[in-house]
Amino acid sequence: MSARSASQRFLMIGAILAGSGVAAGAFGAHALKEILDAPMLQVFETATRYVMYHAFGLCIVSWAIDRYPEQGLEKSGWFFLLGILLFSGSLYVVSLAGIRWMGAVTPLGGLAFMIGWLLLAWGVWRAERRSAEC
Repeated sequence: MSARSASQRFLMIGAILAGSGVAAGAFGAHALKEILDAPMLQVFETATRYVMYHAFGLCIVSWAIDRYPEQGLEKSGWFFLLGILLFSGSLYVVSLAGIRWMGAVTPLGGLAFMIGWLLLAWGVWRAERRSAEC
C-alpha cells in the first residue's frame, strides 16, 4: 500500500467513523434513553465517545502519513481501528445485548489505542529527529 493510498484510506475511514459516531450519539440520546438504564446508557456513551476520539485520531494519522511518508505510521492507524473494534465494539455489545462478559475484551481495545498513540508519537519523533540531523 503506498503512503498516499494509506493516507486516503485512513482519512476516509476516520470520516465515516466520525459520522457513525454522531449517529450513534443521537441514537443513544434519543432512542436508547427510554430503553437502557442509566449505567448501560453511560457504557453506550463511552463507546461512542471513544469512536469519535479515534476517528479524529485516524484523520491525524492520515495527515502524518502525508507529512512523514517513510515512518510506517500506518501501523498506528491499524491499532486505532483494532481499538475501536475491541473497545467500543465490546461496550456496545455489553450495553445493547447485555452480554456482560464482553467487558473483559474492553481493556484489550484500550491497549490497542495506547499502542496506536505511541506508534504515532514514535514515528513523528523519528521523522523530526532525522530531519534535524540532515
